[in-house]
Parts: sequence; structure tokens; C-alpha cells
Amino acid sequence: MSIEVHIDWAGETHLAGRLFPAERGTTVSFEYARDWLLRPGSFALDPTSLPLRPGMQHSATLFGGIQDCGPDRWGRLLIERAVRKKVLPQKPFREVDYVVALDDQSRIGALRFRSGPEEAFIAVSVGVIPPVVRLAALLRAAEAIHQENETAEDLRFLLGEGSPLGGARPKSAVRREDGGLAIAKFPKPDDTRDIAAGEHLALHLARNAGVRTVEVQRVAVGSSSVTVISRFDRHGEQRIPFLSAASLLGLEPSSPGSYTQIADAIRRFGDDVATDLRELWRRMAFSLLASNCDDHLHNHGFLMHHLGRWSLSPAYDLNPVPEMERARTNKTPVSEEHGESGIAVALEMASRFGLKPREARLILKEVFTAVRQWRNIGKRLRLKAATLDAYASAFENHSMDEAAKLLKG
Repeated sequence: MSIEVHIDWAGETHLAGRLFPAERGTTVSFEYARDWLLRPGSFALDPTSLPLRPGMQHSATLFGGIQDCGPDRWGRLLIERAVRKKVLPQKPFREVDYVVALDDQSRIGALRFRSGPEEAFIAVSVGVIPPVVRLAALLRAAEAIHQENETAEDLRFLLGEGSPLGGARPKSAVRREDGGLAIAKFPKPDDTRDIAAGEHLALHLARNAGVRTVEVQRVAVGSSSVTVISRFDRHGEQRIPFLSAASLLGLEPSSPGSYTQIADAIRRFGDDVATDLRELWRRMAFSLLASNCDDHLHNHGFLMHHLGRWSLSPAYDLNPVPEMERARTNKTPVSEEHGESGIAVALEMASRFGLKPREARLILKEVFTAVRQWRNIGKRLRLKAATLDAYASAFENHSMDEAAKLLKG
């Protein structure tokens, strides 16, 4: 049994090919549709694992560009609970089953799926995205999931709306007041600090440091904080193709990759190569100085705005991590050539990003100056003093000390 894979592009929805998942195991095959191959201006859905060519292509695991459409850990949790409560049919889930269990309207990127030419696009809900004003109800449903006392109605409310962007944080798709699509990210009952406040602060600091970031709003829901982040893979109702850096690099899931490898992928597949290389180095410097340690290849994304070429998406999932928690987080190394990551290594590798030493130092100074203002910016954002104190070691750290010394030299 095959699944049709469609893509929204240039104002139309096109049949790009068919996916053939094995009934058991993880093996999967894909074949581009003849009309897509012959269409002027066609492109590869995933240039690394699904190059544009005729014939069947096979993989031991789900192709990266299709896997990117699937849920994160939070979404998988919802799907598995829904199976248990018979909200979804009971069946063994393959990787592709998780992908198609998400709601078509809120699925990341521009790929869409259906079982046949006469069928509707696969979705698990009626396609009604809750508005921002329903954040309190969404938060209550998410808390019920964590407390393992959720109802079938809670699951129906949340299921399909959990975006694959990010990790294990509970979240839901929501509609902003202007009708735009966004992600609401909720606290967890076991949080020891205000995660939403930290992300809100980090995104503002990054923007001050010259990084292109997602648009973010922090909303108080009772005594909790919720971040509402605008979706960058939409322009109105138009869907924009998306790939994670992990897929663009074609690395195994267990591979941490590196910033220099992302830079190499930009050279190979990028649209505005020089601009994106400079932007990537700036983001790397910010992550080092602001202790953005939950920094892995799925937290770096690419969008296709121009035919067949990929551009860095706005930065997302920037989460400053206090010193005591850093050992439990992931971190993308600066380079595959170095075991350690730090400001000195970043400067040493600047040429891999098309930067001369002087240019890299100027960018570092701009980022350092922005991060150093973390407490003042936090006060302007009206964050509580106790919340700011909880993040002090994220912004006052060894990397900041190292940068201060190097900039004086």
C-alpha cells in the first residue's frame, strides 16, 4: 500500500511522488511521480536522501525530508496515548504512521499526504486550529497529559496540533488574532524555572545581537507563562518547504553533526550563501555566549523561497540553560575537527564560514555586547527578579569571560 506525497509550491498542490512503507520494520521506498519529474522547475523534496531522479529509491529508515514532517517527542506521546484510549485506531506504528497522524493543516513545511487520488489529505482532526484565547484550556489539557489523567476529549483537543519543531516541551498549534498560524509552548509541572521567560529573553537578546529570529510573544495564563511563536513556514495560507539541518546533511540520527558541516551544506544547497554563512556563525557565537545548549541539528532549519535552493530559517528554540543543567543537554559542536567547542575554536574556524578574522571579531563583539545586557533587557520585558536570578549562570559564564579576554587582545 502506497501513500501519495504532495507538495505545495507556487500557489498549487502537486503530486510529487509515492511512498511505499514496508508493512513491518523500518524499510521504506519512494518514487517520484512522472509528471513531477517532467514539470519545468521541479526539485528534490530532500536533495540528500531523495535526489530528483526516476525510479524507486530505498532506505532502511524514513527519508529525512519526510521524517521532518513528523511529530517530536510530545507529539509521539499524544499519539501513543490516543491509541491506548482508542481515539486513534489500534495498530503498530511505523515511522510514517507518526507522520500521517499529525493534522494536515498544522503539519510543518509544505508536504501533504493522502492514500489515493480521490481521498482527502490525511488529517486526524476536523482541521480547526484553536485561537490564542483558548490557551488556558489547552494548558489544562497539556497538564492532564503529564498527570496521566487525560480524557479522550483532551487528546482530541491536542492531537495533531503538536508541532514537530522543538523537543519534548508540550505545545499546540494556535491561531493568532490576525489569523496567522503559531505554536504555543506550555510549561511542564516539573519545571524548576520559567522556561517561557528564558526563551522569550533569549530570542530578544538574539535579535539585538543581529540574529534573525522567530516572532515571539509571552502570554500569562493564570500563574503560568506561555510562549506564542509565529510559524515561519507559512506566508498567510501559503506553505513553505522546510528541511532540518539533520536532513540537509543526511546524517544518522545519532550523529551530532557540527556547525562547520552545516556551513558546508549551505555552500552546496544554499540560496544566498555568503549571507547565510555569516548568519550561521553569528548564531553559533550567540549559542555559546548565551548557553543555548539544547542546540542540535533539528533546531536548525532551512526554507525554500527560491526554486531548488535552501535558506536558513529564522532562529528558533533558543533556550538559555543554567550551569547546573548543562550536562543534560545537547550541543552542536563548532567543528567535527575539534573535541571541544568554545569562542577560541569558533574564531579559529571563521574561514569555514567565509569570514576573515577581523569580520568574525566584529560579529563576536556585537553578540557579546547584546548578551551582556541580559539583565537590563529582562527587566524591560518585565521578568521577575527571581526569574532573572535563575538564569544568571546562563549569561554570566566561561564563554562570556573567554570572549571578553579575546576581544581585549
